[in-house]
Amino acid sequence: MPYAEVNGQRLFFQDTGGDGPPIVLSHGFLLDHEMFTPQVEDLSDVYRVITWDQRGFGRTESDGEPFTFWDSARDVFALLDALGIERAVVGGVSQGGYLSLRAALLHPDRVRALIPIATQTPLDPPEKTTGYREMVDVWIAKGYRDHVGDQLAERLLGGDPSLAAGWQAKWAALDPNRLTTAVGALVARDDITDRLDELAMPVLVIHGAEDTSIPVDRAHELCARVPDCRGVVEVAGAPHAPNLTHPDAVNTALRGFLEGLPA
Repeated sequence: MPYAEVNGQRLFFQDTGGDGPPIVLSHGFLLDHEMFTPQVEDLSDVYRVITWDQRGFGRTESDGEPFTFWDSARDVFALLDALGIERAVVGGVSQGGYLSLRAALLHPDRVRALIPIATQTPLDPPEKTTGYREMVDVWIAKGYRDHVGDQLAERLLGGDPSLAAGWQAKWAALDPNRLTTAVGALVARDDITDRLDELAMPVLVIHGAEDTSIPVDRAHELCARVPDCRGVVEVAGAPHAPNLTHPDAVNTALRGFLEGLPA
């Protein structure tokens, strides 16, 4: 299996390979690299698509120490270094967007373009961060509960049963102790809104119009602050993971954006 031992972690990744322009995609909280299967299948005829499991998720073996999304951003570049890639398009969903935005701030010269999906820069209200911590605490203390899985599936996937079953099976098998540091990174992240004007690369913002986790207004706020924002794609009817629930709309937007990038 493909692993990269970087930054004290053993990161699991998938790489379609080839000589096409590289794209690295980062998943959302409680998900893993497989959330980008529709994008890998659609884009890999032209592009080299790299997906990976972040600390605390999927098959990645992390050291269990506290980390931040800045650390996760450094993981992206360390993975690219391990693959011999100097510059790539960087994108991600939700927390994958949090770390992708930070990656673009850390090394803008290495980020050819940026694709934040279902993400934001302002902090969550206290009641939401408390809710995240309480969910993980209960999960650790009492184990997985079907009603929790149903709530997550509704929020992330709009309750689509054809998508929910596979992810609910993953959540049921998950060791919740792995979530302690991951939720810590989520709730303790810093606000980078005032730094968005530093992002000079082309940016495409994608957001589900029916996202109840992060309102679509946040997508427009982000785009308005980025110097070279190429627009906001509002995916009609889509919840918090539009690339999974509405892959055709998202893939069409991605291809159009990627084809229009300067060499």
